[in-house]
Amino acid sequence: MIDPLSPVSVLKGVGPKKAETLKRLNINTLEDLLYFFPVKYQDRRNIKPVFSLIEGDTALIKVQVTDIKGGHYYGGKQSPLKVTAKDDTGVIELIFFNPKYYLKSFSVGKYYTFFGKVFDSYGSKKMAHPDFTPLDDLTGEDFKGILPLYSLTRGITQNELQRLQRQVCGLDLETEDYLPEYIVKDNRLCSLKYALNNIHFPEDEQRLKEARFRFAFEELFLFLTSLMLHGEKLRKENKSHRYMAADSIKELSLPFKLTGAQERVWNEIQGQMRDKLPMNRLVQGDVGSGKTVIAALALSLAAQSGYQAVMMAPTELLAKQHYGSISDLLSPLGIKTGLLTSSSTAKERQEILLGLSDGTLKVLIGTHAVIEPNVIFKDLTLVIADEQHRFGVEQRIKLSEKGKAPDIIVMTATPIPRTLASLLYGDLDVSIIDELPPGRPEIITTTVGSDNKRDEMYSNIKKLLEENRQCYVVTPLIDESDFFDVRSASEVYKELTEKLKPYKVALLHGNMKAGEKEAVMEDFKGGKYSCLVSTVVIEVGIHVENATVIVIENAERFGLSQLHQLRGRIGRGTEISYCYLVSEAQGEVSKQRLAIMTESRDGFYIAEKDLDLRGPGEVFGTRQHGINEFVIADLRRHYHILLRAKEESIKLIKKDPDLSSYPLLYDRVKTIMAKASM
Repeated sequence: MIDPLSPVSVLKGVGPKKAETLKRLNINTLEDLLYFFPVKYQDRRNIKPVFSLIEGDTALIKVQVTDIKGGHYYGGKQSPLKVTAKDDTGVIELIFFNPKYYLKSFSVGKYYTFFGKVFDSYGSKKMAHPDFTPLDDLTGEDFKGILPLYSLTRGITQNELQRLQRQVCGLDLETEDYLPEYIVKDNRLCSLKYALNNIHFPEDEQRLKEARFRFAFEELFLFLTSLMLHGEKLRKENKSHRYMAADSIKELSLPFKLTGAQERVWNEIQGQMRDKLPMNRLVQGDVGSGKTVIAALALSLAAQSGYQAVMMAPTELLAKQHYGSISDLLSPLGIKTGLLTSSSTAKERQEILLGLSDGTLKVLIGTHAVIEPNVIFKDLTLVIADEQHRFGVEQRIKLSEKGKAPDIIVMTATPIPRTLASLLYGDLDVSIIDELPPGRPEIITTTVGSDNKRDEMYSNIKKLLEENRQCYVVTPLIDESDFFDVRSASEVYKELTEKLKPYKVALLHGNMKAGEKEAVMEDFKGGKYSCLVSTVVIEVGIHVENATVIVIENAERFGLSQLHQLRGRIGRGTEISYCYLVSEAQGEVSKQRLAIMTESRDGFYIAEKDLDLRGPGEVFGTRQHGINEFVIADLRRHYHILLRAKEESIKLIKKDPDLSSYPLLYDRVKTIMAKASM
């Protein structure tokens, strides 16, 4: 029996250099390799003859390369690589538009399998950027089965990774099932060993389905159990701190009246803050519903009662924005507020750490920098995590451990269907701000698909710029790509610099340094620029009241939740605003999704419709991403599995709150959550 925690270097073919390459994929041990699951599969049981291929087919072919052309530089650009290949029935051309990665991949006379979508050009069959495998590597010409395909990094090929997976699957590893036996039996889960073998090298679709079901259940069960363990821990602790009564607290000087929904949520929060048990509450509010004000009220209550509070935001831009608005509200009450981010200077950091340790700094706002070990509070009693979905659960727990049984508020404007929220946040009480402040302007949302409509859109935008309004333009990518037929930020920036003259256009993207991003945003807010071309770095929290237009290029590339968040960047002043969803996608689902955006501004309605629209989906041949980036489980497609995992988790924690009877499961839960927080 071999220890699964043995280094991956025990495998044949893994020397020091290859071990370093695998480390970039977070593969250090045999167990890491086993749990590095395929992203998709290639069904090599059904190889099609070239002659039978028709336009639109997604097919696997086995061919011999007869000619290689292209890949040459002309005027600073490389021409596409064109590989001609044949089988006994016909000829096909394989085209690669980014040839520098493929120039040494093919040899005339060698056999390969290619998997991709067929198109016809002037009577010739072609594939663009197909997956490919040399036939004389891996298992040889006779291999016909379901082939796993993995995410790669520079320095390792599919064939090498497949060989390593075959090695580790063939070892006699000490793999004990950490799921309780009764859970495996009651939910008809396959064994762990069976699942590991068939997630990598399934003999057929049924075995793959069984393996994926097992791991989808496992991921959700472990996640939910970790939440419940944390909830149980909180429920066992009594608070030592006591907040001041409402009539002793100075009220914030707000320039507006709270909405009914804000009043209701604030009453729920302050009531629980004054309770003897720690609060653990999720505040869900649609874009622009006023969650920041609720956070400021809670921070004020903690600080005025003599304690300390911290608020963590996912980005530096959002943290600085929160700091500006919240410190403006708290400073008239004499409450000292600090800002801590990765770009804080050494002097600023030293002053903040000193103020936290001696208790003079009552409120700290920052990014994940606030969970660093040297950030030590004198008396922390309130923790707020904004946009909770951007942080691992473990990060929230780490922050809460800086106080003794502190009250916790997690906030999100990301629309999560109510049916999922109650399951995902099982350790939290849920408050929903389901009302927008009065006077919010109308946002007119339209789709743009043709060139003449684009010209009309630009004409409308220019009229608004003449009225001194401002505009966002959002794209999926920073630079042009040969792999994706989408408009890039740099391409759109060049185009609009000409089209919108004499108005100034700025460019903002995630690869810029924090200081550069901040300078561009400040200049945009200050009116120096009329138009801001950006990637999704503006998705959360950017607040410019004068921006009344947003154009979202290749809107079909964004999720409905992202589209809703992006649209929330406008409509923050008093003027009617306009959202243009630009898309030439012809697929029925894409059209339906964009239609949902034009018919509603209700983020929760949009999330529910998205859940309905996606349906159960196909498991075979796809990589799935859930809200929390699970490897196998998809919270929308695997809703029925989520329900079962939740039920089992509740029963288990009720029976054994500390998991003392299941040490393997307890260790697994802690390991999984620690990895999720990295």
